[in-house]
Amino acid sequence: MKCKVKNPILPGFNPDPSITRAGNDYYIATSTFEWYPGVQIHHSTNLRDWKLITRPLSRKSQLDMRGNPDSCGVWAPCLSYADGMFWLVYSDVKRFNGSFLDVTNYIVYTEDICGEWSEPIRINSGGFDASLFHDDDGRKYFLNMQWDHLSGENTFKGILMQEFSLEERRLIGNSKLIFRGTELKVTEAPHLYKRNGLYYLITAEGGTSRNHAMTMARSENIWGKYELHPNKYLVTTKDAPDNYLQKCGHGDFIEAEDGSTYAVFLCGRPMTSNNKCVLGRETSIAKVEWKDDGWLYLENGTQIPDTEMECEVTDVDCINETAKEYIYEFDCKELPIDFQWLRTPEPERIFSLTEREGYLRLTGRESIGSWFEQALVARRQVDFSYTATTNIEYTADSFQQYAGLVCYYNRSKFHYLTVTNDDVMGKVLQVISSLGDYITDKMTFSEKISIPDDAEIELKADVDNDNLVFSYRIKGSMWKKVGGTLDMTLVSDEGGRGEHSSFTGAFVGMACSDLTGSGKSADFSRFTYIGR
Repeated sequence: MKCKVKNPILPGFNPDPSITRAGNDYYIATSTFEWYPGVQIHHSTNLRDWKLITRPLSRKSQLDMRGNPDSCGVWAPCLSYADGMFWLVYSDVKRFNGSFLDVTNYIVYTEDICGEWSEPIRINSGGFDASLFHDDDGRKYFLNMQWDHLSGENTFKGILMQEFSLEERRLIGNSKLIFRGTELKVTEAPHLYKRNGLYYLITAEGGTSRNHAMTMARSENIWGKYELHPNKYLVTTKDAPDNYLQKCGHGDFIEAEDGSTYAVFLCGRPMTSNNKCVLGRETSIAKVEWKDDGWLYLENGTQIPDTEMECEVTDVDCINETAKEYIYEFDCKELPIDFQWLRTPEPERIFSLTEREGYLRLTGRESIGSWFEQALVARRQVDFSYTATTNIEYTADSFQQYAGLVCYYNRSKFHYLTVTNDDVMGKVLQVISSLGDYITDKMTFSEKISIPDDAEIELKADVDNDNLVFSYRIKGSMWKKVGGTLDMTLVSDEGGRGEHSSFTGAFVGMACSDLTGSGKSADFSRFTYIGR
């Protein structure tokens, strides 16, 4: 039966999609940056309904991001299926501001996508957005963008390729710069394919914002020379500023069992009032088709993807709606899959689901602004408007101890409703906001509200597009507002002041810090997220 697929298919922070197929099972891997465990993998059997099934980079030997700056970490994974195995290539970026780039690329593999993945094979450190191509003669090739620290204008030199030997677990032979890109520059995110004896190269260009584009080229020889697509760009919205989907570019394509072809690509949805993307960079899908000239085109005949796509779906029971209400009771031994934490491969140091039955216990570590070890557990914002609540039991002994409910983008952009201590008032509530000033990390503080020492408190965040209002209540009482109306657009890619590249997305969750070093913990019995 025919059905409509609504874009984005992966809402909220799900950028840099890479898609693969094993039989009738489709899988998309997306970037997770500084959030742990690394790489999100969603599964579908119909290209319409997607379920998060695993995050494979879950061991210290695979990924340790302590000290990674904001918007660093895992960039642009490449997921492929060949030789009865799933292959995952990923970059761990340690720095990206300044002339030098500190990044290492790795390969892991597995027979069971939801099982244990291999120890990583360290490949190279010359650039990011790496991928692995499996040729039909059994040889494998490794591609990545090459970073040029000598260039003062365009540090993205082009796409570098070298043969990879699994037996030797290393690159072999000579490397070659096979594609320098177009005048859009910022050439990255290579994916290589083979069809009818020709090699097709997809890259992203123009930077991951409004000038973003998916560029296509092809060659008779894998090493080139690569000629450009007649339109240069398969997908882009750089010349369509009013389109619902913006930032369209970085992507991948896949052939279904019936021979039809689909492209997945990065996009953003600006809020109409201020043009900011609070939901970050998301993943959408479009039907594409091969024309007689041997090139791939969007089925709609343009370079601008549609908000909806029609496709054939055999599972008539599934629906094309994202669940809007999520209720998390912490009566399990593992953290619900919707949640992640920041950077550390040692989660046992920041949270526990077993120390107190029925509670998520966060152990206070470093500040909410730490790049090393902080206890923050959160889930993605996937709606422009939502309500999130949590129940907390916590009593601080010092103003340097605080815990609560946070709407978070990074260390410089957040709104945080804290339970803390005042020397005179005792137990208090206070909102801390970091205003996105990357030079000073300037913060503002609301008026303190005194609350009883022994009460379990419920905290709430009401987000209505641009606006955020925090509230609290003690069991049996009415909701009371704290801190007035806050600017929710701060928690976005474009939010804040000063020059800084931000390209992740908004989260909402629970946090706890103890700057005294005593590790005082906070207990959370429930968390809800209701989108609207």
